[in-house]
Amino acid sequence: MLGRIHSTESFGTVDGPGTRFVIFFQGCPMRCQYCHNPDTWDVNGGTLRSAEDLLAEYDSCKEFYKGGGLTTTGGEPMLQIDFLTELYEKAKAKGIHTCLDTSGIVFNGDNPEFMKKLDRLLASTDLIMLDIKHIDNEEHKKLTGQPNTGILAFARYLSDKQIPVWIRHVIVPGITYEEKPLKRLGAFLAELHNIKALDVLPYHTMGKPKYDKLGMKYVLEGVPALTNQDAIRARDIILSAWRARKTYLNAKAEEEKKQ
Repeated sequence: MLGRIHSTESFGTVDGPGTRFVIFFQGCPMRCQYCHNPDTWDVNGGTLRSAEDLLAEYDSCKEFYKGGGLTTTGGEPMLQIDFLTELYEKAKAKGIHTCLDTSGIVFNGDNPEFMKKLDRLLASTDLIMLDIKHIDNEEHKKLTGQPNTGILAFARYLSDKQIPVWIRHVIVPGITYEEKPLKRLGAFLAELHNIKALDVLPYHTMGKPKYDKLGMKYVLEGVPALTNQDAIRARDIILSAWRARKTYLNAKAEEEKKQ
């Protein structure tokens, strides 16, 4: 089986635990306004590669990946779920830690065939980095061109399956950097039972030159990069709402036990 691959990175340090071999999958149904990889959108682009070929590339630097492993990102890796599963199963057979960076946009809990494939994939997935773009559905559509209902359902499913998850959330001035949605996000995360980390990522403009090179309009032209101080404040708002909701849920559970 062959997969459409945009590129690889040998020494990723922000794509999961440790130093990692990062594989960028080609194709994505999302059109995030701040995406810094618009060249991965086209499902017909990229280079056809086999799992064996990619793992041979991993092996060429495997001594550097002790404590790390392999991360797939994109684009959206789950668009190629059959190839992704083959890659992960062969990686696990070699003892490689697997991390999936996904938006969860392809999740379809009403499709038995998809769910069967998903469960097989999850069986060889050690960690998922789940990007939640916006907690509000209508705002999510404006930001990405897609609804977030399936993404939030995917988050709940991963919680039910106890698959370890790192949440990633990009903070954009005037879009996601608002107190109300940040509090809503924190309250939502408090209802999940598998969150291992929260990465609050400040919006930056480093992807803009790529749009210029591709002759594409950069929708967020003029939006300033978020400061580290504002990113810390945003994270504090999320965590405060998370703790408050968790305290309420724990108290409610204790009260139900007494009844």
